[in-house]
Amino acid sequence: MKFSFWPAASHPVAEVLAEARQAEAEGWYGVWLADHYMPNTPAGAPADGPVHEAWSLLPALATATERVRIGTLVSPTSVHHPALLANRAATIDHLSGGRMVLGLGAGWQVNEHAAYGFELEEPGPRVTRFEESIQIVRSLLDQPRTTFRGKVYDVVDAPCDPKPLQRRLPIVVGSGSPRMLRITARHADEWNTWGTPETAAASRRKLLAACEQVGREPGTVHCSINSIVRLDAEAVPGRPSIGGSAAQLADQIGTYAEAGYDEFIVNGASLTGGAGERSDLLSRLRTEVLAQLGA
Repeated sequence: MKFSFWPAASHPVAEVLAEARQAEAEGWYGVWLADHYMPNTPAGAPADGPVHEAWSLLPALATATERVRIGTLVSPTSVHHPALLANRAATIDHLSGGRMVLGLGAGWQVNEHAAYGFELEEPGPRVTRFEESIQIVRSLLDQPRTTFRGKVYDVVDAPCDPKPLQRRLPIVVGSGSPRMLRITARHADEWNTWGTPETAAASRRKLLAACEQVGREPGTVHCSINSIVRLDAEAVPGRPSIGGSAAQLADQIGTYAEAGYDEFIVNGASLTGGAGERSDLLSRLRTEVLAQLGA
């Protein structure tokens, strides 16, 4: 199993980049960024609080690191046009020397859509938009020219040049509904979800069922899962999280591996306190917890 880190975009840029460089130096697999413009609120009201924009941070992340994979978890197609997603991803793949992973989702956060005027369609048409978007992005990244005529998008003889450095730039989809999982199985390289040790296996079984429905070999889909990790503390109530001693955390993370996940992503909310305290926690997670799992 591989282990990646998801720094909190609410922290100062210098601290986000420092954590990314630390994660690379300590042998983590990837560094991910959330693609949001404000904190979420349960009632959907606009929220105050710093949230640095992911696509502006990615070029800095690409040049601040040399080895780790970098990408978005995940960019909503309700906000981003597929042509922009493909061209940005290709350029950042060049900036990073071939380490970009493009995360896509249909969109869900009510407050940012309402505040900025992005239409958050009903689930059916929202997923239709996503399904068209992922096909257009894949074609733009891979083919010399792309023509696509759908219910939402008309793309005519469109280039995306230069192509990514990677022979196939990976697309990861964050999804959970049956239709989204079928789209993932048809068109994506990787799948991402949130989960606890108790829910992880059932979530992945839904992906396996979707793969069977569309004729995809399940072993060809890289599966990643996110959680908040509380070292020497209790799990966060009501959130996908784990908590306990280093040994207890290693056991819980091992459950994700047993469920078939290829990558475990430590969410930035796992690290609390100032920059120095967060740096110490990140190191402790690597040396005290993940080392027990052979990382």
